[in-house]
Amino acid sequence: MVQEFFLSFVPLFVAVDPFGVLPLYLSVAQNYEPKKRQKILTLSITTAFLVAFLFLAFGHMAMAFLRISLADFQIAGGIILFALALIDLVIATKTRHSAGLDNLGVVPLGVPILVGPAVFTTLILLRHNYGLEAPLLALVAVMSLTYLIFSFASSVARFLGESGVKIISKIAMLFLASIGVMMVRRGVSELLRTWG
Repeated sequence: MVQEFFLSFVPLFVAVDPFGVLPLYLSVAQNYEPKKRQKILTLSITTAFLVAFLFLAFGHMAMAFLRISLADFQIAGGIILFALALIDLVIATKTRHSAGLDNLGVVPLGVPILVGPAVFTTLILLRHNYGLEAPLLALVAVMSLTYLIFSFASSVARFLGESGVKIISKIAMLFLASIGVMMVRRGVSELLRTWG
């Protein structure tokens, strides 16, 4: 159970990427008084958790209804994860962290910035590999840690520095790209095994 939790926690933390979202949160949070900032943070984390939980609990049913095999999802999800990481690593745009900054709470910080395609893809695979319990515990842990990081956002940013935050975010994206490649490889292997 401990190993399954760890194997669920690492890719989920990388997919959520709280350090990558931190600069956006800092840039917006400074415009609000502490009470408003806390409300935005609580609403964002709560929204992200609820959406992720619902997808973890019922996403596999949607796949079954649409007749999407795990191999199909692995290949498509892997390509999406790799593309997201590539955009962040190479092109360095802020598409993922841009629209709607004045309405930070539920959208876009909760969904799709904290919980978006990368998290959905990761959750489906974790559910398939480890069932519900370990990924759910990992999700609670990741969201709790994200809440703590954002609660002490100013201190974390000062400690890491602008370069430190960027480095951690880039390393996380490198892991995300690697996970994407692994998913495509496994999906293709499963398709070839099925066809064989």
